[in-house]
This record gives sequence, C-alpha cells and structure tokens, in this order.
Amino acid sequence: MKRGRLRVLLGAAPGVGKTYAMLEEGARMGAEGKDVVVAVVETHGRAATAGLLHDLEVLPRTTVEHRGVELSEMDLPGVLARRPAIALVDELAHTNAPGSVNEKRWQDVETLLAAGITVISTVNVQHIESLSDVVEQIVGAPQRETIPDAVLRKADQIEVIDLAPQALRDRLAEGNVYPAARIDAALSNFFRLGNLTALRELALLWLADEVDSALKTYRGEHGIDNKWEARERVVVALTGGPEGETLIRRGARIAARSAGGELLAVHVSSQDGLSETHPGALSAQRALAEKLGGTYHQVVGNDVPRALVDFAKASNATQLVIGVSRRSRIAAAVTGPGIGATVIRESGLIDVHIVTHAAAGGRFTLPRVGGALTARRRLLGLAVALVVGPLLTLLLSGLRSDDSIASDVLSFQLLVVVVALIGGIWPALFAAVLSGLTLDFFFIEPVYSVTIASPPHALALALYIANAVLVSYVVDQAARRSRSAVRALAESELLATIAGSVLRGQDALHALISRTREAFGLSCVRVVADGDVLYTSGHSVEGEHVTTIPAGERGSLELVGPDLRASERRLLAVIAAQVDAALEHNALTKQAEEVAPLAAADRMRSALLAAVGHDLRRPLAAATAAISGLRSADVVWSDSDRTELLATAQESLESLAALVTNLLDASRLQAGALAVSPSVLDVAEVVLPALDELGLGPADVELAIADELPEVVADAGLLQRVLVNLLDNARRFSPPGSPPRLSASAFAGTIEIRITDRGPGVSSDRIDDIFVPFQRLGDTDNTTGLGLGLALSKGFVEGMAGTLHAEDTPGGGLTMVVSLPAAPGDNRGEEGGA
Repeated sequence: MKRGRLRVLLGAAPGVGKTYAMLEEGARMGAEGKDVVVAVVETHGRAATAGLLHDLEVLPRTTVEHRGVELSEMDLPGVLARRPAIALVDELAHTNAPGSVNEKRWQDVETLLAAGITVISTVNVQHIESLSDVVEQIVGAPQRETIPDAVLRKADQIEVIDLAPQALRDRLAEGNVYPAARIDAALSNFFRLGNLTALRELALLWLADEVDSALKTYRGEHGIDNKWEARERVVVALTGGPEGETLIRRGARIAARSAGGELLAVHVSSQDGLSETHPGALSAQRALAEKLGGTYHQVVGNDVPRALVDFAKASNATQLVIGVSRRSRIAAAVTGPGIGATVIRESGLIDVHIVTHAAAGGRFTLPRVGGALTARRRLLGLAVALVVGPLLTLLLSGLRSDDSIASDVLSFQLLVVVVALIGGIWPALFAAVLSGLTLDFFFIEPVYSVTIASPPHALALALYIANAVLVSYVVDQAARRSRSAVRALAESELLATIAGSVLRGQDALHALISRTREAFGLSCVRVVADGDVLYTSGHSVEGEHVTTIPAGERGSLELVGPDLRASERRLLAVIAAQVDAALEHNALTKQAEEVAPLAAADRMRSALLAAVGHDLRRPLAAATAAISGLRSADVVWSDSDRTELLATAQESLESLAALVTNLLDASRLQAGALAVSPSVLDVAEVVLPALDELGLGPADVELAIADELPEVVADAGLLQRVLVNLLDNARRFSPPGSPPRLSASAFAGTIEIRITDRGPGVSSDRIDDIFVPFQRLGDTDNTTGLGLGLALSKGFVEGMAGTLHAEDTPGGGLTMVVSLPAAPGDNRGEEGGA
C-alpha cells in the first residue's frame, strides 16, 4: 500500500493562522473534487475559523473519560474506517487523553499515513523537541507538549505560516485569538513583542536548516559532488599564520557582493595534533571571522589539501580563498607543489582565490645546524658510539670468518641507527665514520690498514653517512614536533586559564599576572605604569634577574626570576598585549566613572535651576497674590471672593508642597539614599488606596486583577505613589469614553501591573526619554509639574528590586508595565504561557 504524504503548517505562535490556512486548503481541494475530511480541529472559539467548517465534512470525535471528566479526541478507528484521501488533523503535538489508542496525536498521524491517507496538520515552533529548552528561556515557561524532530523532518512538505509580531498582538488585542478574559495575561506574558520576534526567528531558522539538510540529503542520494549555487558560500583556509586576517577580510568582501552570502573560516589540523600553529593568532582570526558575520570551523586531517576541499564540497561552497605559500622558492623546489596547487587540482567547480600577503615567499635562509634534541641526549649518543663501537668490534672480531662480512656490516649499521635515535645527527655522523673505518681496518682485506681503494668501499662509507643523516633527521623532526606540541599545549592551557579566571569574575590584570608567574616559574610579576607599580603577584628577592617587557604605551611587565628563552618571550608578547588592553579598559572605566556623576549632577543642576525658576514660581506667585489680596485694606471682599482666594492659596501651596516633595525624592534617588521598607502585600490592598487618592471610581478605571494573584514583595507607600503617578498620567490622556485600564497578573515569579491608556502614545524613538527627569512629552502633562513623575516612579520601582518600562498599546496608546518580585513560595495564578 502506498504511504500517505504529510504536510505540516509551522507557526511561530498561536494565532498566526495555521488552522485557518489548513481549513482553507482543505476547502480548496474539496472544491476540486478531492475526498477531504476534518479528522480533528480546534477552533478556540474563533468565528472566522469555525465558519470554514461549513463547506467541509467533519468527522465526529470519540469521547474518553478520565477521572470523571469526559474528554473528546480524534476518532482514529473512525477515520480509518472512513478512509478519506486527505485528512485535516490540527495540533500535531497534542497529547491524547489517557485511554486513547496512542499517547500522542503524531502517532495517530503515523497510523493514518501508513494506511495511505494524506494528512495536513499544524504545529507551533515551541512544540519542537530540540527547541523546547530555547523556547523556555525565551518565554519563561516550560513546554509540556513536544514532538520529536525526526517525526517533523520526515514530513513531505513543511510550510511556515508567518505573521508579523505586532500584527499578531493587534489580532490578540482585538479578540481574534483568545477570549477577552485571557487577552491581558497573554499580552503581558507569552505574547510579548520580544518573545514573538524571537519565536518567529526561531521558526524561520529551523525551516532554513531543514531546507539545507534536505538539499544535502538530495545531493548525497544522487551522488552530486559539484557545487550548486543556491547562495554564495565562501570558505577561507586558515593556517594560523599572520596572513589569516587578510584572507578573512578578502573572503568577507567576496561574500558581501551577493545577498545572503555566507563566510566560513576553516583550519585543518593534523591528526596527531602536532601542527605548528599559533593558538593566539587562530583565536584572533576566529573572533574576526565571527565579527564579520562568518563562522569558524576546525577539521582534522593529515592531507591538508584533501581535507580542505572535502570540507568546501560538504559545505556546498562556491568560492575557496587560500593564501600564497610562505615557503621560499628553494623549499618549494625541493618539496614539490604546495597546498595551493593541490587544492586547485582537486577543487573541481569551486572557484579558488589565491591571495598574496606580506608573509608570502619567505626569503632564503640557511638551515639550522642544531637540532631539537637536548645536549644531554647528544652526549649520550656520542657515549654509546664510543663505548658500544669498540665492544661490538671486539665481539665481531672473535666471530670473524670468511662468510661473516655481511653480518658485520649490518651490525655496525644497526649501531649507527641506534646512535642516531639516541643522539641525533652529530653523534650519528661520528658513529657512521667510526664504523666505516673500523670495518675497513678490521674486517676488509687487507686488514689492519685503512684503504679506500675501490668505489664500493667509498660507496659503503657514503651510505653509512646517508643512513645516519636520514635517521637522525627523522628523530630530530619528531623531537621538534613533540616539543612544539607540548609548548602549544602549555600555551593554550595558560591562555585558557587566564580567560577562565576573567570569566569567573577575577580582575583581568590580576588574573594575567598571577597565571603568568605560575606558568613561567617566576618569583614575582609586576605591572608598572608611569613609574608606579599597579599590580604585583609574588615576592621578589634582592639580586634576582629582572626582565622588562613593554606593554603598549601605558606600562610594562617586570618579570623577576630566571632569564627567559626566546620561545617564551613570544607568548609573553601576547600576554603583554592583553595587559595593555586591560590597562586601557581600566583607564577608560575610571574616566567614565569620574565623568558620569559629574555629567549627571550637571544635568540635574541645570534642570533643577530651570524647574525652580519656572515651575515653582507659578504656585508661589498665585499663593502670594491670593494672600496679599486678602490682607489688602483697600478692597472689601465678599464672602464668596474671600473663600475663592483662600482656596486658590491652599491649592497653590499644596501644589508647591508636592513639587518640593518630588524634588527632595529626586535628590534622594540621585544620592542613593531612598528608604525602602519591603513587605509582602496583596496588590489589591495598594490599588484601592491609590484610586481613592485620585478620587477615581469604578466608572473611571477598568480593573482586571487576576484571580488567585500571588502576593507581591514591595514597599506599600512607594508602590502607591507609583500607581498614583501612572494612573494620573493615563487618566489625563485617555479619550472620553475610554477609561484607563489597570490589570495585574503573575508570570515566571514576578507580578506585573499594567496601566494602559488609549491616548496619543509616544513615538518609539522617544519612549525611553519619558523616564528622564524634567521631561514632558507624550503621555505626560505639558502644562504642569516638573516632569519628575515617571522618573520618580522608575526610581521607586527599581528601589523595590523591580522594573518599570513602557510598551505601545495595541491599537494606539501607551502601556506602563510595573514588574515586581512575587512573594517566595506563592505560586498562585502562575501562567504557563498562552
């Protein structure tokens, strides 16, 4: 039986239109004469969605009883008995009621597909199993229903049903997604604008990855090795040398020429881990690649060109950027074609760019005579040659016969190899010459004389020397690689330890010098700037050697202890550069700390003078005029006039007292002297006094406080002042017939109080300015007050370990959101998302 096809409509969140699109598609296919049924659909009370069911055959559901409650589920046997060509199955990640045929709805769908029925289904990105932890971090709530990625990836067709986040919030606010009772909690929790934007990006990235995987699978199944230029992919080969930065920037420019171009930097390391690279340079190049929007990759392979080309082909690369060889012409002539020539030959249809750089074509230098072996090993090899050589001669002389010359030669050859393995080239050359002379003197006719009278004798001596050179060269290279590997490992561990110390919160300079002292076995390390010792690690002893390493223009490193080798100074140069950066960072931080209070104080002083000169003068002038008029003997005031003047004076003085109180509170906030007395409160106990203070009744404010709302940890007096300020602003800017709304809900251990108005709102580029002292714009009054209300409210809320921020109200207006910690252990009213 031919298996059915699965088509999945993927959405970033509930309400984007997945079910609607599924039913529309079902109606279209039904109009074309195809056998389509609705196996199960969840309309969630949406009239537009339910209206599409009139033109479709809806199969009855089955009822499952669980703990005395009847639950309706898809009737899997009924669908199989009806055997339609196409079944519409909503909510693929749904968990069936206990007692159903399968635990999960996607398992029901597998049964339908196996029966040859094509299925169209829906799922949200938060239900994909591999993304559940990421979604939990975004929305702050775990996802209880998930579907394995493998099930979803096996779908024949996946489509994203997309809707802009703000458009979805508008749909939600208009009641097109959830009932009115759930709208406010949904807007303040799961359906935050940031949440929706992140989930939308997650859905698009997951689908893009699925498309990329499908393309790779198709190419692998069909044996397609050549490039497909679906988009420009530029692979940059890094060796760890100084040319890496040049290559990465060139690759980034190539990728930028095409929209959607991708940059991949790759380093091929050998399988034995002995590649001679600079870890610090590779780390810097990785950071540069990521800064330019690319990715860094590391692959392992002894055949560098082959591994590089294989990676490029596996990545479907269109361009490959490599650097000109750093080898000299003589080295290239001796060792043959380099990586570049091999890559070009193996790359196939991938374009290869060979980029020149400052380190290309190193100049001719004489090879180093010395090896990587220690002097102790060379002396040991020489001793073996001097001791074992005579003993071997004595032994072979006693066993000498006419047929023993071959074994004699091989025995001395073995001695040369052993000496080469122990001591390297010079002891091996000595042993080769000594063995050749010994053979000629004691074992080759005429004996007891050194005579090289025939070419074979000269050839034998030359072969001895050649074997000695070759073996000693191999030993020397192995020792050099081993030493490089150990050194690179030590350097990497040192840099990783320093980075880890900084990440764990230690001071950067202290971590640098402490780890440097430990790594190099120094008595003391000091950071000196302008003649002053800024940091010290360890204790110095008089008379010890001091090495000074410049650390940029700001200071230097003083290293007290044994003199350092040149190879160690290379790593110290990297550490000195880090010290210079840390010194610069500290200097900038110190300057910022010194300037910030002065700038803030200057702004506050200027604003305060302006406020005192303007805002305080009005109520003071009005009160003065009223009292002066009452005291005037030239005017006879009626009782009503006298009452009006007294009321004016009282109102002006009350306004003046409120302004002075706000100024004092602002000064306390700036000085960090705000007194906060937090306690466990019921939100309603603070909301009602705030309404009474403003003289607001049920008709003036719409209240929506969630049932079983957890208690909040806050200062009752400060929270009441915050609510009074916010409600007063919202009331003044709410249009007639549309009172402000105050709602409260719980989410992820916090209590959110939202005060919403339908006023003119504030433009997105100015929304942060409303919390700056002495500002009047948008939802704040432009005619009265100091413009301190929202600044004080934000300071009060932050003093209570909470946050205050503004959001656009869907449909127009401004919403002020007060977030405060819920009382510990109180989980009432928690929302798990929407």
